[in-house]
Amino acid sequence: MPISLNFLRIAALCACAALLAACSSTPTKEPPPPSPAAPPSSTKYYKDDGPGDYLPANLDSIPDATPRLEPLNRFANRPYTVLGTDYVPATALRPYKERGVASWYGRKFHGEKTSNGETYDMYAMTAAHPTLPLPSYARVTNVATGKSVVVRVNDRGPFLHGRIIDLSFAAANRIGVAAKGSGEVIVEAIIPGASGTAVAAAPLPPVVPAAPLKPAEVPQAAPISAEATGGFAVQLGAFQNFNNAQAFLAHVQGQLATAQVEPRVREAGGLYRVYVGPYPDRDEARRVAERLRSAFGFATAIAPH
Repeated sequence: MPISLNFLRIAALCACAALLAACSSTPTKEPPPPSPAAPPSSTKYYKDDGPGDYLPANLDSIPDATPRLEPLNRFANRPYTVLGTDYVPATALRPYKERGVASWYGRKFHGEKTSNGETYDMYAMTAAHPTLPLPSYARVTNVATGKSVVVRVNDRGPFLHGRIIDLSFAAANRIGVAAKGSGEVIVEAIIPGASGTAVAAAPLPPVVPAAPLKPAEVPQAAPISAEATGGFAVQLGAFQNFNNAQAFLAHVQGQLATAQVEPRVREAGGLYRVYVGPYPDRDEARRVAERLRSAFGFATAIAPH
């Protein structure tokens, strides 16, 4: 029997309907492939940080920072808290020396603001420190190699893994810790001389080596205290050079004004001593010294006046 045209049309329509139904059905989902294991975290850099893509041609010849007297930042040296830890920055130049692990930070922070409002340049000789005054200067020495660099401290950090200083990429490269990401170093604060020459800090009392000045060479614009002796003074620093003592005095005067004490310079034992006081007994001098240490981070010594 011949097949009618209508039958063929109906059959074709049924076939198309069946095909469409099959296409619209939801396929069985296959389980997704397992996620690849996360790569081990690097101990070299901060997350997403590292060296820049295009290093300057003169990277190895970038000079050290040149220490000079600068006014301290009004806001960057206030107490602060990071990750539950309280930090009390020093508010005056004072001796400091510490041995520990240094790290460095690079492209992630390049061009961002530092803690004292400057622009971070990973190719400048700078560093971040939790408590050194901003700005100030320090010498950083690689314990393993003896290589050292002078940096300008203009930022805060580091705050992880017990590290004591964060170097710029250029500074880390100079002393040979950039490739490893961190290294053991010695950090020593630098107190610039009045002439701009760097003078390394020494343990208390902070004596700055220099030939003693003759009385005639002492500048008359800033006379030495000639008050009668007696009692006990809180010593903040001792210098062989009067100009260096005056430079240190200028840095501490503004901070100590809020503590209602007046620092002075006095010549005693062949040194120019920056002090506050005197106080009638040693206990009162100790109380003042502790107050200055707690409020400003000063390293002090009690001495007969």
